[in-house]
Amino acid sequence: MTLNIGLVGTGWFSKVHADLLAGMDDVRLKAVCGSSKEKGEQLARNYGASGYGDIVDMLDAEKLDAVYVCVPPQSHGAIERALIRRDIPFFIEKPLAATTEIPASLLQEIKERNLLTSVGYHFRYQNNVRRLKETLAGDKVGMIVGQWMGGMPGVAWWRNQEQSGGQFTEQTTHIVDLLRYLAGEVTEVYGLFGNRVMHEAHENVTVADVGTVSLKLASGIVANISNTCVLPDGVGRIGLSFYNEAGLLDWNPDRLLEVRKGDSTEYANEGNPYAAESEAFLHAVRTGDRSRILSDYEDGYKTLKVTCAAYESSQSGLPVKI
Repeated sequence: MTLNIGLVGTGWFSKVHADLLAGMDDVRLKAVCGSSKEKGEQLARNYGASGYGDIVDMLDAEKLDAVYVCVPPQSHGAIERALIRRDIPFFIEKPLAATTEIPASLLQEIKERNLLTSVGYHFRYQNNVRRLKETLAGDKVGMIVGQWMGGMPGVAWWRNQEQSGGQFTEQTTHIVDLLRYLAGEVTEVYGLFGNRVMHEAHENVTVADVGTVSLKLASGIVANISNTCVLPDGVGRIGLSFYNEAGLLDWNPDRLLEVRKGDSTEYANEGNPYAAESEAFLHAVRTGDRSRILSDYEDGYKTLKVTCAAYESSQSGLPVKI
């Protein structure tokens, strides 16, 4: 059975997914929807697909088994509603939106229909994250520290707080999501955000360029996640570290370092987590078996609530309970 897939969005990440889909057996990228018909057709022709400029037009014209949604945070809402009301399973890139209002409404409709969904928190599908989760099952973690330190993306919408939700919601969401996946739910956050460099270096920057967030977990674990987008190209750090009496477990996208009482072991990451998340989703579309999907829409919404609460706290100066 060949699956006919639609894709919404024409940016760099849409092409990442399109290339993966094009290389899969019994999968056909059938249609691409862009913000204009021209953009949709431009990407679609690379894959022998049809291009559209409106989600409803695409769904009216094509019989699709599933759709990938890869659009900026401010563009969510109507796209998902069109898919939900036609009971079309969808894979959606993070974050679900810049704020929680639209996803909260969409989630109710998704749950009512028991619609199949998957969210692109690809780090969950890394072999090292699986190894880390298994190791942590036997540990009593004391503290967790995470970072997303890098530069500012060049696209205009990312620099606008209302459109992107800011760095903690748009980028650092990956670290927040791993924290939840590996250590459990967050119950309270206290965020401190600041504007140090980028609002002077570029026009129309309304997002904070530095921030740190303290988090309390239901388990009693205390965590801190910091981020910045002031660094030059090629300089940065992304990671999550776990500290306890047995030692240190330090993860980054490339490797996992385990330090136990003086002995250290390093595990290089292997495989392609983007391919793994797609395979899990498409397996569910084919068979109905959702067990391989590690983050659905409801789970992705929980991560969004944490990142949005951190921004709320930074504005009020007070901790926010979740």
